[in-house]
Amino acid sequence: MTEPRPAAGTLISAFDAVLSDLDGVVYAGPHAIDGAVEALQRLAEVDVALGYVTNNASRTPAQVAEHLRELGAPATEAQVVSSAQAGAALLAQRFPAGSKVLVTGSAALAREVELVGMVPVRSADEGAVVVIQGFDPSLGWRDLAEAAYAIAGGAEWIATNTDMSIPQARGIAPGNGTLVAAVKAATGREPLVAGKPEAVLFHQAADRLNSVAPLVVGDRLDTDILGGNNAGMATAAVLTGVDTIESILAARTAERPDFVLRTLDELYLPYPAVEARGAGYGCGASFAEVDGGALRVSGSPEDLDSWRAACAAWWAEVPATDSATTPSITWLAAGPEAARG
Repeated sequence: MTEPRPAAGTLISAFDAVLSDLDGVVYAGPHAIDGAVEALQRLAEVDVALGYVTNNASRTPAQVAEHLRELGAPATEAQVVSSAQAGAALLAQRFPAGSKVLVTGSAALAREVELVGMVPVRSADEGAVVVIQGFDPSLGWRDLAEAAYAIAGGAEWIATNTDMSIPQARGIAPGNGTLVAAVKAATGREPLVAGKPEAVLFHQAADRLNSVAPLVVGDRLDTDILGGNNAGMATAAVLTGVDTIESILAARTAERPDFVLRTLDELYLPYPAVEARGAGYGCGASFAEVDGGALRVSGSPEDLDSWRAACAAWWAEVPATDSATTPSITWLAAGPEAARG
């Protein structure tokens, strides 16, 4: 393995690989997010490796890579690590080869099950010892009912992921977590979860790239950022998908990112210093402090530096929390306190 290069001004120069989410970071539905493909293409120019870590189990890694190439992004099958692969690996750890697995998901998920020596079935009446559930837009009531019948009958249950929503071209749509919740409501059971936010996908992706200093980039706190943090990696949240700057400010401790970016383009900019200034925190010309349990921010809500300062001040005030905490915010015009040192 090569040692990571020292930081040389831009954010990306501190890392030897980017582990990128897909939905909400690279594309929304079938279309690329503005500027995302170009930002990914530039990684090769700065000698930074690229891997994709996705919770979407509806397509094979080869299909995902093909879609990425159609959009113009650099991608090979080996660069894609999916929750379907993680789910199949979990099956192989827990059950002997030849076990019958009820696949509540796509043909791609069934293929991953076959690749680890299991036998995919589609009915609870076929003797499945375990159900594996992953996202597929064609899933319907009958599919969920078969899963519920098998689980109620004693089969174990693995979910590739529990994302409650998925970014699409027309907006935010229900994700696999909503379908898992339906089966949970019917059975009273909890599945084992294979994909993000578990750390294994991130470690697998970093190992494939021989990376020792990866940056995890994602749009979701509860999967991408929590998973990257669980893996002990640096994390960056981008504001092109599910989570907003307001939800990031309110994030529970385990889901707080190291960096906040509007888009992937900002990987190639110097990341502004966020530093303690007097009773609060400053970033650029912005300053934030907590007064009486509320945030006072000198700066513009349109300026991301103001939110970076606000996050630092609020997170210092609430350093350890298992639930989201939303402060009230008073916005002030930038004044002398913004430069307080």
